[in-house]
Amino acid sequence: MSAPIRLCLIGAGRAGKNHARAVTRHVPGGRFVALVDPVAAVRADTATEFGIEAQFDSLEQALAGAEFDAVVITTPTPTHTPLAVEAAEHGKHVFLEKPMAISLEECDLIIGAAERNGVALQLGFMRRFDPQFAAAAQRIEAGEIGQPMMIKSNTHGPGLPPAWARDLRTSNGMLAEVNSHDWDTVRWLMGSNYTRVYTEVANFKGAANNVDTPHFYDNALVNLKFESGGLGQISGICPCGYGYDGRVEIVGEKGIMQIGELKGQAIVVCTDRDQGLISPIFKTWPERFQWGYIYEMEHFTSSIQRGTAPRVGGAEGRWAVAGVLAGTRSFLEERPVTLKEILDSVARV
Repeated sequence: MSAPIRLCLIGAGRAGKNHARAVTRHVPGGRFVALVDPVAAVRADTATEFGIEAQFDSLEQALAGAEFDAVVITTPTPTHTPLAVEAAEHGKHVFLEKPMAISLEECDLIIGAAERNGVALQLGFMRRFDPQFAAAAQRIEAGEIGQPMMIKSNTHGPGLPPAWARDLRTSNGMLAEVNSHDWDTVRWLMGSNYTRVYTEVANFKGAANNVDTPHFYDNALVNLKFESGGLGQISGICPCGYGYDGRVEIVGEKGIMQIGELKGQAIVVCTDRDQGLISPIFKTWPERFQWGYIYEMEHFTSSIQRGTAPRVGGAEGRWAVAGVLAGTRSFLEERPVTLKEILDSVARV
């Protein structure tokens, strides 16, 4: 049996803890041996919970003071490119949470660094590893519902994104921070690239949450056209209030497929005839996609051990960023935007 892959976790917040929990409890092929976070209290809390002894303020310090094979990056999006490139340049394999980066130029820097140094690059699109989504993809590919004609994907989250994530001056907004999984999912399950995007946004809860960020929106609806001729729709709401909701519907020439449901447990309770039936729902994304997070980390560590490329890498991350950029331009300029406009504007690096 191969020795566990030694991992350095960069980012000790909620997303970092989620990956640490998945690896520590369920992935014997990986082991966190170092932790990087500039906030000492947050770093110490996560290190204590998961038994990570080596702690550092920066990746530079970790590279000098610890031995590890790969990094797991869960920090805010604006930091992804310098961290991923530095890790790759030092020969470390890279697991990078979504969104991949702010721009396509940054995506290309990350991809180039990974290729140049011969390291694995895996994007954190956990839906591809969720048992329900993975089974659906196999059945679509087998032709069970025929050629996909239309796909609808939604991510509705209960909480308000942090200030940096909802501000277009420091992020690509909710279309990136909340809906990156949808951009990847629709392209994956349709088996086709999107070619045109039209986005409408709305702000219903900003005032109640004391948000005065320019161009803030908490509802987004994206219409898509694919190279195959198929149609798509992405629905984003954050905060939605009722829980975490990530579902997909695909209509093919032969039938329809639905993935996921609101019900979080196979339990229904009735105690009052006026109140009716009650069933628990998913409250958070770690709860809904628990096994997706486990299996994606298992895939990352086993890919390194086998010397094979992860099945969701830089190209997939780059396409999701391209979709986000097109969607954002669409609502800002109030018009449909083609992906050709976005792709042709890239300054080659």
